[in-house]
Amino acid sequence: FLFQWKTKYSKLVFRKSDTVPEELHQMVQESFLTLRKHDCFFQDLVRIKGKDFFTPVSRILIGNPGCTYKYLNTRLFTVPWPTEGYEIKYCSPQIHDACKALIKLNDYLHIEAVKALQGQNLLESKETEDTPVIDREQNFATSLREKGSVSQDQSSFCVPEDDFTSLNSRTSYNVTLLNYMDPLQMLYLKQEPYFGMGNMAVSWHHDENLVERSTVAVYSYSCEGSPAEETYDQKLQGRDPAVWHVGLKVAWDIETPGLAIPLHQGDFYLMLDDLNMTHQHCVLAGFSPRFSSTHRVADCSRGTLEYIFGQCELALQNLQTDSNSGALSLKSLETAVVKQVEEIHNEVEFEWLRQFWFQGKRYLKCTDWWLKPMAKLEEYWRKME
Repeated sequence: FLFQWKTKYSKLVFRKSDTVPEELHQMVQESFLTLRKHDCFFQDLVRIKGKDFFTPVSRILIGNPGCTYKYLNTRLFTVPWPTEGYEIKYCSPQIHDACKALIKLNDYLHIEAVKALQGQNLLESKETEDTPVIDREQNFATSLREKGSVSQDQSSFCVPEDDFTSLNSRTSYNVTLLNYMDPLQMLYLKQEPYFGMGNMAVSWHHDENLVERSTVAVYSYSCEGSPAEETYDQKLQGRDPAVWHVGLKVAWDIETPGLAIPLHQGDFYLMLDDLNMTHQHCVLAGFSPRFSSTHRVADCSRGTLEYIFGQCELALQNLQTDSNSGALSLKSLETAVVKQVEEIHNEVEFEWLRQFWFQGKRYLKCTDWWLKPMAKLEEYWRKME
């Protein structure tokens, strides 16, 4: 197990719950329960291979104001966490506190990810090919026992400024996708097909629409001590089906053994550098309900309000208003200009307005922050129409 982890999955960093400040645990876990109590988790309607499905996992996206995240053809809109310079009205003080706790977790995981990448770089530069495998495995096992993680705390490292800027940008999380699932409420869970790992809450996949080589950080909170866990006392080999796990495999490879890491209350893990692209991961269900907070550097080059408002203003440069009648008309009828305007028109309608409204009034359970910008987008759309 340790040999496979070290040689095939070395960019997966795992940290036990006792490495995280207890105060942060308490704040974050209370935020999960608060959002659940206020019915803020929703199953997403997604499209896979041309067919529409509701996800078995319920989710909510929290992050930078005006930021969105798209996966499986569905665009999610952030419930904005408290951000300086933005006026955000939450539906209750409890939801404000929950979002505030999650940005604190976000800041903590950012720092831990930078440390882990620094440690990874140092290990790669020091490790030589003639180092005996048994020595590397022994050192790895010692690190895992002593630190509760794959790589040690490297907070004292000194790195060049350019390298630090790169590490910082690849770990500056702008969104977190929160997940909730109670396996006992599911009528059916798909079986892991390649390694016999058992029930899957989330099938094998890469995370989509992320900044290249950015780190993904996942904090896990399973409601341990549930009646289902307490009544389960079967001796078995391999993965304990009562415990949640994250599974990893080399992408498009079922010959290399997969890895299943148990996740207990308050553990977190990091998928460093290009691991999300070279490998696939899944989530293996346990018996108890589970929350997770998955922090990502979303590629927002086409997914922010700033971007889409800029596109609208570009399109409306071709619009003129008659000074007498107030009627609108086009300045230019050149094919390239008209085509560009229509492409922006369609982008506003199909990538923003329809995506927002088909999800109903889910966001109003947390905040009305998105209503004004969406009204502004509708106004732009009417002018382009």
